[in-house]
Amino acid sequence: MIAAILDEDLLQPQDAEKLVGELAGRLRAGQIVPFVGPGLAELSAPSVPLTPEALAAFFGTKVALPRRAKGNPWTAAQHIESFKHRATVTAFMAEAFAAPVTPTPLHQFLASLPLPLIVDAWYDGAFRKALESRSDWGEVQGNTRAGIGEDRWYRFYGAAAEEATREDAEGWKTVLYKPHGGVIPAKNFLISDADYVEVLTEIDIQTPIPDVVKNRRTERSFLFLGCRFHDQMLRTYARQISKRSAAPHYAVVDVEKLTLNERRFLASEGIVPIALPLPRVSEILIAG
Repeated sequence: MIAAILDEDLLQPQDAEKLVGELAGRLRAGQIVPFVGPGLAELSAPSVPLTPEALAAFFGTKVALPRRAKGNPWTAAQHIESFKHRATVTAFMAEAFAAPVTPTPLHQFLASLPLPLIVDAWYDGAFRKALESRSDWGEVQGNTRAGIGEDRWYRFYGAAAEEATREDAEGWKTVLYKPHGGVIPAKNFLISDADYVEVLTEIDIQTPIPDVVKNRRTERSFLFLGCRFHDQMLRTYARQISKRSAAPHYAVVDVEKLTLNERRFLASEGIVPIALPLPRVSEILIAG
C-alpha cells in the first residue's frame, strides 16, 4: 500500500514560508510551472462554479439528474448529452461560466512574468483577462475531438483570440494551457464522461497533451495553486501533465480538507505539501 502524507510530515509554518520565498525566485527565473486550479479564482469571489461538485449542482438546477450524477459534473454532463444533445451541454457550460472572473493579484503577477508555461485547470477566463495587456502569448485549449471534427485533441488561440496553429505556439513567449478547455474565446469544453474516456485511453502515451507543453515542462518543476486531487480524474491529469518534468513538485494545500487519496497522491508523486493559506502564499510569491 502506498504511504500517505501525514500531518507530522508537513513543514512548520516558518519553514513553509521560507520555501515559498525560495520558490518565488525560481518562478521569476522561469524554472517553475504554475498549475492553477479554481481555488485561486475563488479568492476574487466570482459567481461561477468553483468546484466540480458546484458545477454538478449547477447542472442539477437545469435538469433532473440521476443519483449517480449528483456531485459528479462529468457524469451529469454525460446524462444531459445522452438524453438531450451535446449542444445543450455546451449551452449550460457557457451559462455557468458567463460571469467574468476578476483576476486575483496572483493571476496578474504570474501574467506579468515571461513564464514559458502556465497551466490553468478550470473553465473560467481569468488568466486570459490577466494576460490581455501582452501580445507575446497564446493559449492551448483541450476540446472534445467531436467538437473539432478532426483528429486533434486541442485548439490554439493567439492573444487576440484568433485561432492559431501549433507552429504559432512555438513562438509564443508564454503558453497558457487549459487542458479542460475554457469558456472564452470559443466555448471549448472537455466535460462529459465520454470526453474523458476518449482522452484517458491515450493520456498515458501523452498523445492528448500538446508538444509545446511537453517541451516546456522539461527540466521544470510544478507548483500547484488552488488545486484539489480528491477525484481520480483530477489526479490523472495532474500526474500526466507533470510527467517527465523535474521533481520535486509543490502544492499549496488545506490540511483540514485533504482526503486520504489526496495524501497518498502527494506521497506517490513526490509533491511537497505547503500547508499555508493561499492568500499568504500569494503575498510571498508576489513580494518575491
